[in-house]
Amino acid sequence: MREIVHIQVGQCGNQTGVKFWEEISQEHGLNEMGRYEGTSDLQLERIQVYYNEAQGGYIPRAILVDLEPGTMDAVRSGPYGKMFRPDNFLHGQSGAANNWAKGHYTEGVELVDAVMDLTRREAENCDCMQGFQVTHSLGGGTGSGMGTLLLTKIREEYPDRMINAFSVVPSPKVSDTVVEPYNAILSLSHLIETSDETFCIDNEALYDICVRSLKLNSPSYRDLNHLVSATMCGITTCLRFPGQLNADLRKLAVNMVPFPRLHFFMSGNAPLVSPSLIDYKAMSIGELTQELFDAKNMMVACDPRHGKYLTVATIFRGELSVKEIDDHIVNIHNNNLPYYVEWIPNNIKTALCDIAPKGFKMSGTFIGNTTAIQGLFQRIMDQFCSMFRRKAFLHWYTVEGMDEFEFHEAGANVEDLICEYQQYQEASIEDTVEIATSDDEKGDHRIKPEKPVKTT
Repeated sequence: MREIVHIQVGQCGNQTGVKFWEEISQEHGLNEMGRYEGTSDLQLERIQVYYNEAQGGYIPRAILVDLEPGTMDAVRSGPYGKMFRPDNFLHGQSGAANNWAKGHYTEGVELVDAVMDLTRREAENCDCMQGFQVTHSLGGGTGSGMGTLLLTKIREEYPDRMINAFSVVPSPKVSDTVVEPYNAILSLSHLIETSDETFCIDNEALYDICVRSLKLNSPSYRDLNHLVSATMCGITTCLRFPGQLNADLRKLAVNMVPFPRLHFFMSGNAPLVSPSLIDYKAMSIGELTQELFDAKNMMVACDPRHGKYLTVATIFRGELSVKEIDDHIVNIHNNNLPYYVEWIPNNIKTALCDIAPKGFKMSGTFIGNTTAIQGLFQRIMDQFCSMFRRKAFLHWYTVEGMDEFEFHEAGANVEDLICEYQQYQEASIEDTVEIATSDDEKGDHRIKPEKPVKTT
């Protein structure tokens, strides 16, 4: 089986992760203790992707990490707390205090070896491990600092395995932490190098979806986490259930990442219907596809119409016609040609799984690699620069052993990423790539406009 090891780091990562396990357990017919109560053999056929089988039932292949005990206690006392293996809970005592340096260099370092031992044990128990999935936030201290430290260690030890990161990025208007821009830029700089696929999620966009589409007047974090977990379930559905067109983490990366550094995706889910209106809404494949590509349903505050899609993946669930899906996808692509780069001809990947989620006849998950996401990085970068110019709050980081140069380096790395997105957004089909051959210019893949040939 192509197993996935799940790691959740920090308060945000653990809350999102636990909701994911609730959703996925219901899909596989498992109760709160991990015992099977389902009705279909298909629920157990590929359950090993996320679960280990034990005497008492099925145990999530999950490692739960935080630098303070509060979040762990909340998970243990929650409805699904008994399902997790007790020695897979790892926590420190003092917390990271919203400080990236504490999570990455001091407090996090003390705990990281124990986390890697657990990761090794889970990986060795797999027959054919496909990769890792990490949930964390970029704005706090533990999820950002220790999360990126963990990703670096995993990348060193398992260079050929896929690493999927579900990263909660800072929102445009709502900020929980003053030093969020520092933590986010330092984390992004590491994510560029360590992860294979990063799904950007943002609380403000989730709030908007809850209020506008789900008609919830005062959404709780539980409602927001439900949206994230629905997307996480959708992405891995082809691994867990049989389908006509399969997709897995590696297939997804091969089709979605045209250049190694440009692996930051925006995601969406459909249908998004208020629970009170589910019984009154009949949805066709056309409406589902339209809703999937709708800019209002994206889970990150960044408008795809301000950039161009490099690649797109759509994962459909339910007993649907492949021909009908393809027709609608082609139709949407042809009607929105200016929003797709012209130099990747067939840039929409489709996957289809036969098993619909609970309560729906059909559903879909959208993943887009768009140049518009540079707007999100630019917004955080501007906040980072305005604080860093005055050296505001810097002493909290340097006292933990960080050097000022690391801030310069992280900022430059993210600036380069923004420039790369802009470069490929403006590139046209007539441009040619000139690859440098001399040693000092190796790796310099610059797009140069084609020179006109002179005729005599």
